[in-house]
Amino acid sequence: MSTPMVDVRGVHKSYGPLKVLRGVDLQVRPGEVTVIIGPSGSGKSTLLRTINHLEKIDRGYVTVDGEFIGYRRSGDRLYELRERDILRQRAKIGFVFQNFNLFPHLTVRQNVTEAPLSGRRRPRDQVEALADELLEQVGLSDKADAYPRQLSGGQQQRVAIARALALRPKVVLFDEPTSALDPELVGEVLEVMKNLARSGTTMIVVTHEIGFAREVADTVAFMDAGRIIEHGPPPQVLDSPRHERTRAFLAKVL
Repeated sequence: MSTPMVDVRGVHKSYGPLKVLRGVDLQVRPGEVTVIIGPSGSGKSTLLRTINHLEKIDRGYVTVDGEFIGYRRSGDRLYELRERDILRQRAKIGFVFQNFNLFPHLTVRQNVTEAPLSGRRRPRDQVEALADELLEQVGLSDKADAYPRQLSGGQQQRVAIARALALRPKVVLFDEPTSALDPELVGEVLEVMKNLARSGTTMIVVTHEIGFAREVADTVAFMDAGRIIEHGPPPQVLDSPRHERTRAFLAKVL
């Protein structure tokens, strides 16, 4: 078995008295797609945000490609990194949000090139060539000079995916990427994600799209009340769940 690309161990996260994550363990190997499902408020999005240290964890740790995220290790202790070092780490972790988060004053191409140019200081011609390649990959070559306001929600989310890929991340995190879309636009975004999965991109996807999980996931994890209470291959979790809570959830959404 290969070493996990993402290794989440014993992660706890609270907001005051509210315990959101209660000792979560999750391992995702290179090239695998893990889909996380569960009811609202179960901790799914918070878990994603701890993986790239948008949320600071209270206990436990996360590694990506063998590197502690947000911390450096000295002996048996972890010490929080400076913000610039955390930003460097985040370049290895693509993140696609629910609400696109595109820069409205930048064109589609500029949205994709902004991070590699400002954060990595790569040569502009190389970055723009990569942006054009990524826009072709998500089916938006003809929109490179458009502005976000001129695009549909599905098109904006596909730009957001291209932007997440522009730094050549080790893993891409998707936080309910279709939840803000009109139903008829969901399919175009899921198709791009399916193609990414087929290309061997390591992905962790929080979604309510059970059909996508069934078709694409290597592993499905079901979360409830801050814990992963069931995980395994899609046929096992989705068709023959072992836990009563999983069965009750799926009975409502399938």
